[in-house]
Amino acid sequence: MTTARIEHLVTSGTFALDGGCWDVDNNVWLVGDDREVLVIDAAHDAAAIEKAVGGRRLTAVVCTHAHNDHIDAAPELAARTGAVVLLHPDDRELWEQTHPGAAPGGSLTDGQELSVAGVTLTVLHTPGHSPGGVCLYAPALGTVFTGDTLFQGGPGATGRSFSDFPTIVDSIRDRLLTLPPETVVRTGHGDSTTVGAEAPALADWIARGH
Repeated sequence: MTTARIEHLVTSGTFALDGGCWDVDNNVWLVGDDREVLVIDAAHDAAAIEKAVGGRRLTAVVCTHAHNDHIDAAPELAARTGAVVLLHPDDRELWEQTHPGAAPGGSLTDGQELSVAGVTLTVLHTPGHSPGGVCLYAPALGTVFTGDTLFQGGPGATGRSFSDFPTIVDSIRDRLLTLPPETVVRTGHGDSTTVGAEAPALADWIARGH
């Protein structure tokens, strides 16, 4: 029986890409126990995330993708805690737009397993919203952390640079909708959902094209 738990923090800031800028609220997810914790998407506010870590050992800062609103606080959080920042290499070009000259500390690969507090999170490479987008599947917790790949109501946005709608549909169909239907989908923005709640709408998403 795992003692690991999921904690949730919402931080606010801006998302900037292709010359536009938007106010956004981001979900920051923490997985761990009383001793150690892993952070998924260090968004906007390193101090608030460090407070949520609360002195526990931070095993890693995992980036689901490298849009600025998901990584803007990652280097500062790493500096404050000594944790390594992990990113899929296909998103390095996006990373460089936000943190030029400051490389992430390590790479994520499809199938890689990250362990924290006795729980394993498996990296699923799910390109489409960005080339190096990943999701993290934790079967022991009955959940998948999808970043901006899958939301309640459909796929992440694919209308800007580095994104592609057919690619994200393939990622969702092949990597996410194949998970158990009761799997909770914890997203990068907004409310959580389940695989079973979203799967029936796949054809509708394809028909509408976004």
